[in-house]
Amino acid sequence: MTIKTMQQLLAEKHQLELDINRLKDNAKRRARTRRLIQKGALLEKYFNAYDLSVEETEKLLATYANFVKRK
Repeated sequence: MTIKTMQQLLAEKHQLELDINRLKDNAKRRARTRRLIQKGALLEKYFNAYDLSVEETEKLLATYANFVKRK
């Protein structure tokens, strides 16, 4: 095997490792996004928070935060 071929293989290996890491990160990000959407939907459903702004939702959650943390 020539040095050039070996260098090409190492470069290809490095690129494949980068691609794998990028795919893993993308999968983690998508899973987090899905989880946040699901939790937001549950918040709207159980607290009837469909018309609340982000600030109002934060105040609502802050009101119940200590109760939830104690349980």
